[in-house]
Amino acid sequence: MGAVVQPESRYAWLGQDRIAYQVLGEGPRDLVITGAESIDVAWEDPGVALFLRSLASVFRLILFDRRGTGASDPPPSDPLPPWESHAEELAAVLDEVGSERAAILAEIDTTPAAIFFAATRPGRTSALILVHASAKYVASDDYPIGIPREVAEALVAQVDQLWGTDAMAAMYVPSRAGDERFRRWWAKLLRTGASPQTAARALLRTVLEVDLRPLLPLIQAPTLVLHRREFPVPPVEHAHFLVEHIPDARLLELPGADMSVIWDRPELALDVIEEFLTGVRPVPEPKRVLATVLFTDIVGSTERATRLGDRRWRELLTVHDELARRLIEEFGGQLIKTTGDGILATFDGPGRGIRCAAALRDELRSIGLQIRVGLHAGEVELRDGDVGGVAVHIAARVMAAASPGEVVTSRTVRDLIVGSDIAVEDRGEHVLKGIDGSWQLYAVSQP
Repeated sequence: MGAVVQPESRYAWLGQDRIAYQVLGEGPRDLVITGAESIDVAWEDPGVALFLRSLASVFRLILFDRRGTGASDPPPSDPLPPWESHAEELAAVLDEVGSERAAILAEIDTTPAAIFFAATRPGRTSALILVHASAKYVASDDYPIGIPREVAEALVAQVDQLWGTDAMAAMYVPSRAGDERFRRWWAKLLRTGASPQTAARALLRTVLEVDLRPLLPLIQAPTLVLHRREFPVPPVEHAHFLVEHIPDARLLELPGADMSVIWDRPELALDVIEEFLTGVRPVPEPKRVLATVLFTDIVGSTERATRLGDRRWRELLTVHDELARRLIEEFGGQLIKTTGDGILATFDGPGRGIRCAAALRDELRSIGLQIRVGLHAGEVELRDGDVGGVAVHIAARVMAAASPGEVVTSRTVRDLIVGSDIAVEDRGEHVLKGIDGSWQLYAVSQP
């Protein structure tokens, strides 16, 4: 199956209202994610894109914006209870895409609608996955594990005040709190997803009014409840309550405190979701793979930073890093890490790596940055999101041998692109520091 790209947004109709949706992947089972904030803007974050593409490699994935959010029409003027209205939207989208039966994945405030849909439409629900769900948030005499009403009201007030600001990322996605780009994107996602008033009202109804306890015994679909151990609202006791009262449910507690399973160690959730829905445990990722390794370095970075000053240099590096992320994603690579004044990335083919390197070099020139680039292809070791091995060291040394503005490759890369329209020029033999023997290097003249 080929690489999954961002799908086109289309519309389903519910009465006179339009509901924006996307479909991607061609798997034999349908999986619908209920009510993203904004399905178009969500793709701008590499973490979201990777998570969705991973699901779409196994399932036919269906996404949609609830009315009142994202690209969908405003909420109806005389709405049903929010979870009932949301369930109708879900049914309309499934009808539009020809899905008779689907698994449902819901997080936080979309979980009441998923529970309602599964309980009232059992024939259309093949499985249910609930993330940070609660049947009832607020404490009562017969529900002592609930949170105090004043705490719930303070939570709603906090969302009302901070909606659309990057301060919410630090609170709700602490694993990415130090990433300025992520915080800005998160704030944009919230602003384009819903207005502060709409968001606060929706949360008010969900947190203060919802009581779905009578529906839990009616759920016939197998149910997986996922909950991060350190996520505060709702606390993990609410997840245990769900599992105790849904007939065919099991709980998996995940590490971390993020509100979503997308960003902090997403492979944990992806593996268990795939196994839960298919009955097959995913094959572990290989620990060693053949990859094209790309290193870049900004020429004269120390002198440039001294001349510009810390603030302007940081701004320039931010643009550099964002541009690198975008181009690497466009050319099908993986950004392993930034190195302060450069990047380390991998590609599954040398041609895409070379073309990405040339595009990055040319675009950085437009903002006055010059880089040198080195590429080598070989076996690399996968280490919890990082890569290692001799091939990585060789790529770094090849880069060090490049002149300013050059994209230089090892002979291994040259041999792998024979027959393509990529042209290279022989740069002779070089001794690479710490690497045995002499190495034939080539400069790319026509990417």
